[in-house]
Amino acid sequence: MIFAGLPFLQTLLLFGAAGAAVVALYILKLRRRTVAVPFSKLWDRILKDKEATSLFSKLKRLISLLVQLLLLALLALAVGDPRAAATLIKGRTLVVLLDSSASMQATDVSPTRLDVAKEETRKLVRSLGGADRMLIAQMDASVTPLGPVSGDTSELERELDGVKASESRADFPKALRFATDALRGIEGGEVVVVSDGNLGEARDAAGPVHLGSTKLSYVKVGNGQQNTAITEFSVRRYPLDKNRYEVMLEVANTGAEVADVELKLTGDGQLVDLTKLRLQPGERLPRFYPNLSGASRTLEATVSPVGGSKDELPIDNKAYALLPERRRAKVLVVTQGNTYLEAALLLDEYLDVTLESPKAYAERIAKGPVAADVVIFDAVTPREAPKAHAIYIDPRAEGAAPIKVAEEIKSPGFDKIDRKHPVVRFTALDDVNIAKGHKLVAGPNDKVIGASDVGPILVSGVREGFKFLALGFDARESDLPLRVAWPLLLLNTINWFTGEDVKYLSSFRTGEVWRIPLDKESTDLAAILKGPFGEPEHVAIHDGKAVVFGQHSGFYELTARAGDGSSVTNAFAANLLDIEESTILPANEITVDGKTAGRVDGFHVGVRREIWIYLVLLAVLLTAIEWATYHRRLTV
Repeated sequence: MIFAGLPFLQTLLLFGAAGAAVVALYILKLRRRTVAVPFSKLWDRILKDKEATSLFSKLKRLISLLVQLLLLALLALAVGDPRAAATLIKGRTLVVLLDSSASMQATDVSPTRLDVAKEETRKLVRSLGGADRMLIAQMDASVTPLGPVSGDTSELERELDGVKASESRADFPKALRFATDALRGIEGGEVVVVSDGNLGEARDAAGPVHLGSTKLSYVKVGNGQQNTAITEFSVRRYPLDKNRYEVMLEVANTGAEVADVELKLTGDGQLVDLTKLRLQPGERLPRFYPNLSGASRTLEATVSPVGGSKDELPIDNKAYALLPERRRAKVLVVTQGNTYLEAALLLDEYLDVTLESPKAYAERIAKGPVAADVVIFDAVTPREAPKAHAIYIDPRAEGAAPIKVAEEIKSPGFDKIDRKHPVVRFTALDDVNIAKGHKLVAGPNDKVIGASDVGPILVSGVREGFKFLALGFDARESDLPLRVAWPLLLLNTINWFTGEDVKYLSSFRTGEVWRIPLDKESTDLAAILKGPFGEPEHVAIHDGKAVVFGQHSGFYELTARAGDGSSVTNAFAANLLDIEESTILPANEITVDGKTAGRVDGFHVGVRREIWIYLVLLAVLLTAIEWATYHRRLTV
């Protein structure tokens, strides 16, 4: 026998102290009152009867004392919580993985799969044995234990109340690794998965998950499969006409029945397109909308069933996107005259372009810093680098260029191109013909974007916090100005300088870590995120980016505040866009490490098997018996 509450010695001391107090009360003699009587002979018979029954009275008091001591013993043992050692050894420890991924918001069971899953988990909690322990973990893109391993059923049920569905897929391998780590070294460990079974293979970058001796059980939730969803959605502006944009999306029918749907596209709250579609079972239909205009910031796509079609997962019926915000950039061009350069910059109406001769620029810079976002030096190089982003076209060795200019080279070409760099996005430079140029010597932290066999001819980098791009030849000494790549190269570079990333993501995916650039530089920045749900929250900042683990789709606002009180607010969107999560047909079984999950067994709803409960009930029964005998004058 093992005492799970107070140790046996403390239980014994507690009973001894309380028992001594009760015995002391019982051995105290009653003080009799003095009563005057008229004639003592009249009381002789009564006194004789009193003497005859004194022995029985003492016996009744002794029985009452024994009852009180027995009552104290029962209560002391209940506080000690005695349990059989064999019972403790046979008790099970369970880790319940409660699926709260996007598919658990399906309404094929009422009200949702997640609500049914929580109720199934409550049944497991309420049927725990006295020696059983349980840990409940919420399983979505992350694994969140709701509390410690516990046998307290009321606390376990309270933990379930806080579980809410996310809009991401479940990371099943991560959840299994967490569960097996929690059960490591514990005899009788068991993992219970409460889910619809849409969890994928139990394998990650570290390889397949191994359960060892841990038992795996599966509680299936859900029975439907009809669903239509938006599984792809993206938007981008045209590089040479930022007022127009194109949209690509994909609509999927993951059910087993034909689905009639209505697809609606809205921009800034205004209807852009409305189409009725018929999707065959399992069909994935791409849609492309070119050359759109009107929306300046937000885009939404919505698919909804019509004509009696069913859709049992509404959460994936909407998708969100943001167009990159257009900012008017001030561009100063220092040139002796270049029609090709001037014409290329006229293609973007959001550029405020100023032309200036090298002499006028030297006089201006002598009076103070240049007031421009970008400075373009065309075949000239200043004696002092500007405090701004700069493009150097055919820089001169005698100037203060941020990069060294080496020997002249004849007929260089773009033999090597870093096609991932945003400056050369949408361009084709491989067959550009160049008469002559200069080899550039890149610094240790510079990026060689384009190079000939002789050396670099297109290099980017950062100097004193300002970006630069150096082109090692005069565009007029090549056929580059005759190509679309020429204005694209310039506009891509200006966008890269001013923070308008040409790799702009129209939306993030839920269930991933988002790294959002902050359009503000300071050492004491604070980032505050306001999402579609809940109150604004502070988020971490790392390497100039806000780091957020995204769980919900919709529009977000991120505000970066500096210590001086200034702030900048950026917006972005997030979407589910997961065909596997939108496929909601429940799995009949789960197989991990070659083992098929079984059913949860061994639970019986009823009174738990702790001995102290029965000790308390016996003490209550004994108190009732004593109360009855007292009122019938049997023990007094």
